Amino acid sequence: MWLAALWLLVLTPALLLLLRALQNQLGANPVEELTLELGQWALRLLLLTLAATPVRRLTGWNGLLRHRRLLGLSAAAYALLHLLVYAVLDQGLALSLIVQDVFKRPFITAGMAAALLLLPLAATSFDAAVRRLGARRWQALHRLVYAATGLALLHFWWKVKADTAEPAIYLTVFGLLLAARLLPARRRTPQRPVARRQPV
Repeated sequence: MWLAALWLLVLTPALLLLLRALQNQLGANPVEELTLELGQWALRLLLLTLAATPVRRLTGWNGLLRHRRLLGLSAAAYALLHLLVYAVLDQGLALSLIVQDVFKRPFITAGMAAALLLLPLAATSFDAAVRRLGARRWQALHRLVYAATGLALLHFWWKVKADTAEPAIYLTVFGLLLAARLLPARRRTPQRPVARRQPV
C-alpha cells in the first residue's frame, strides 16, 4: 500500500510536467518553468528522504524509512533532470557557457555542487555498494546528503532573489529535521507477556 503510494508520489509530477509540455502549457518561458518545477520536486523529495529517520525516532513509525532508498533515488533523478534541462535546453550543451555560468553566478555554483554531491550517493545506494564500502564508510559517505540539501536550498534562495517566501519554508523544514535528529528517540513500551491459562 505505502509502496504504491510512494511510487505514485514520485512519478506523478514528472508525468504531469510531460503532459503540460506536450500541450504547450508551461507558460511564456517553458524551459525556465520546467527547470524550476524539476528542481523543486528534487528538493521536496530530498526533504522527505531526510524526514524518514526523525519520523521513526519520534513516532516509532518506520513506513518512510523502509522506502528511503526509493525516495532518495527519486530525488536524485529529479535533480539530474533539472540539471539536464538547464545544460541541454537552456545552455544548448555548450560546455564553455556552462563553466562560465558556474564561476560567475553563485546560485549556479551552489546548484552544481549539490548535484555533484548527489551523484555518488545515488551510485552507492544499493546493497552491493554497502557491502563493498562497509557500513561505517557507507554511512559517512551518505551523510553528504545534508550538505547536498543545504547547497540545494542555497541555490534556490539565490535563484529567486527577492521573493524568498517559498525557499524560507523549505529551509525551516530542513532546520526542523536537523533539530529532530538531536531529540531522544521515542521508547517503545514493552509489551507484557500474555498469561497462559492453566488447564483445569
